[in-house]
Amino acid sequence: MREFSLEELAENNGRNGKPVYIAHEGKVYDVSGSKLWSTGTHMKRHRSGMDLSTDIGAAPHGPEVLERYPQIGIIREEKGEGIAEETILEPLFKSIPFLRRHPHPMTVHFPIVFMLSATVFSVLYLITGNAALEVTAFTCLVAGLMLTPIVMLTGYVSWWVNYLGRPVRAVCIKLRVSLLMLLVAFYAYLWRALVPDIMTNFRGVSVIYLLLILSLSPMVGIIGWQGAKLTFPLEKQ
Repeated sequence: MREFSLEELAENNGRNGKPVYIAHEGKVYDVSGSKLWSTGTHMKRHRSGMDLSTDIGAAPHGPEVLERYPQIGIIREEKGEGIAEETILEPLFKSIPFLRRHPHPMTVHFPIVFMLSATVFSVLYLITGNAALEVTAFTCLVAGLMLTPIVMLTGYVSWWVNYLGRPVRAVCIKLRVSLLMLLVAFYAYLWRALVPDIMTNFRGVSVIYLLLILSLSPMVGIIGWQGAKLTFPLEKQ
């Protein structure tokens, strides 16, 4: 059975008439006959010509789907290869593959909705004058502030697991904007906690506070867009 290096595997990515090969747990499969791999990319996310052991371990289906396709080779083991990819959490990921990818996209929705809600309820308060809406806005701000560090932690773990800590542009943007959002939210929280009537007794400095709250929405948008680019990468024409 033919042995492939990772470089040789990468050449078979379905482009320029090449077959579509993928690897899993050291085995190389020819998935050229699958309609889901007809473009060389599966679900606009998983690229052929690569070792997808990690991806399949966290996918909604198991590796049994590969049994439908012929195994045409194995990955050649090279000295020292793969050592850098091991993490101290690897035993946990192997026993519970769900933890390898899903905790971050699962938890990320909570600070998103709370930060956006802080903005929405603040605007609704200005429109209606209902003090309960301003209190709700502050409550949402607190919730978003508490949850953001947790999501940043799961995102950091996912970055190391899935990208080996490499400086991926989308990840770098997410990290920087997330940190900025956390600092803005914390400052706004302190201000509102120390000056409870900052919004109900609207004055000059209240405009600055309001701008801080309103800035949370575009930051959430930037973080979400960069995350979407990682999850559903755009195909280059």
